[in-house]
Amino acid sequence: MRTTAVAAFASLFLLVTACSGASSETVQSAPPVTSKSAVTKLKVEQVTAGLEHGWDVGFLPDGKILVTQRPGKLALVDGGTKRDVTADFSDVLVRGEGGLMGMVISKDFATSREFITCQTHKEGDNAVDIRLVTWRLSDDGASATKVKDLLTGLPVNPSGRHSGCRPAFGADGALLVGTGDTARPQHPQDRTSLGGKVLRVDAKTGNPLPDNPFITSANPNEQRVFTYGHRNVQGVTVRPGTGQVFTAEHGPTIDDEVNMERAGANYGWDPSKGGTETSYDEDVPMTDTKRFPDAVSPLWTTGEITEAICGAEFLTGSQWGTIEGSLAVTALKGQKLLLFRLDETGKVTEVTLPPEFDDKFGRLRAVRSGPDGALYVTTSEGKDDKLLRVTPGA
Repeated sequence: MRTTAVAAFASLFLLVTACSGASSETVQSAPPVTSKSAVTKLKVEQVTAGLEHGWDVGFLPDGKILVTQRPGKLALVDGGTKRDVTADFSDVLVRGEGGLMGMVISKDFATSREFITCQTHKEGDNAVDIRLVTWRLSDDGASATKVKDLLTGLPVNPSGRHSGCRPAFGADGALLVGTGDTARPQHPQDRTSLGGKVLRVDAKTGNPLPDNPFITSANPNEQRVFTYGHRNVQGVTVRPGTGQVFTAEHGPTIDDEVNMERAGANYGWDPSKGGTETSYDEDVPMTDTKRFPDAVSPLWTTGEITEAICGAEFLTGSQWGTIEGSLAVTALKGQKLLLFRLDETGKVTEVTLPPEFDDKFGRLRAVRSGPDGALYVTTSEGKDDKLLRVTPGA
């Protein structure tokens, strides 16, 4: 059921206690949560409807918008008009959390017309892997053809569980990819596995970059690892003007996390308990600083609840006024938008819940900043999903 206004205030209270209660050992500080009356008003407009689990959003130079949809569908939005893009997604494993997922538009799209998707891959009925695929959009936008498999071998669960998978460009043009651990206990701490990681690769070749933290490893997978010890990274974004990389990650039944990524760092998720457990034990801490004293503690967690936080993006442009520079994070289960104020070091100083998303749009997945400075958000209800445009209100 969607959150009612009363339940929204209850959830707000829980978020306060999440930042000041049981999880305080793993949070840098206890950032206050502002009451809804103090949140800057937002204007939420529907751009288009008729989507099915809209997973990610990409902006083209001509103003049109590409939207990936989990069941293996691609839409092109022009103004308020949506049309299907013909593409062969017959090898996409659409099951559970898996399917056609994250996307980025190539930096040279104006000349190459290329974009990159993250998708679960099957052969026949068998799950093979999760992979990054490069596509080329036709000049008229009616179809897309596969150029190549950019990176293969990301682990997959046949059920689709914990598939990740969100790509984003770093400030230096590197392709950053947040991946899921596919509910396999060994993946997060195994640096030779591409699951439960943030990867850093060349967007044209899929190869590791020469300044990656584990580039001297003999294992090509480990060479691609930027950070490890993650459960299921759903949001990746870069703070404008800083190069700081922030992620949003699903916890089990507690402790969804917002993290700032540090090259080569361990983020402490280990359902294998140091390799002693073969089952997927989710009773371990999201960030196990006892087992891994050097593990990076999260900037913020949901504490004793889960919101299933998902996409992450920064508000850019002076039109946002006092909330310019805030980190916007969507929530699937929580069905809300969260805004985080950060200091220059990345520490969370305040969390707000814009009331415009209370009991209105359901599960929220993607959030991307458009070239017009607006936030574009997708819903993920599974039927007649929406693409929303969010701007400062009156």
